[in-house]
Amino acid sequence: MKLETIQVGRIVNAHGIRGEVRVQPRDSDPAFLTQFNTFLLDGQPVSPTASHVHKSLVLMKFPGVDDMTAALALKDKALYIRRADACLPAGEYFDDELLGLDVYNADTGECLGELVRVDPYPAHKVYTVRGRREFLVPAVKGAFIHSVQMEDNRMEIHVWEGMTDQ
Repeated sequence: MKLETIQVGRIVNAHGIRGEVRVQPRDSDPAFLTQFNTFLLDGQPVSPTASHVHKSLVLMKFPGVDDMTAALALKDKALYIRRADACLPAGEYFDDELLGLDVYNADTGECLGELVRVDPYPAHKVYTVRGRREFLVPAVKGAFIHSVQMEDNRMEIHVWEGMTDQ
């Protein structure tokens, strides 16, 4: 599904007394967030005056947020980006964009169901497909994922023996 905005992180706390906030990235490497000049916070565009990676978080400073109290007021708020601002490599998509895709068997053309969840695991992500039965698909291109056609709302997968059976 083509989305206008993508959630990329969540403000989890204040950092220090000068108004910096800690941002937990949602799906990506923390350094990915530092490449954006504009985020959407409560639906309004905001440009951080500083951002850098600190451990597994991103520390950001927003205009008008000058002390710990103001930073704590932003706790638990989601940060979004405009999808058009993200330059992902060809064939790469955000997890939210994949939700709702119709999943087909690449060999037979049979519709197997709808992609309803994406779970991150250390080795790779795992997609949950719900149709007549619910089953899991490792997000490994070539081995399991044959193709993704966003314009057709379609994902084709290689079905291994026993994968869709319970």
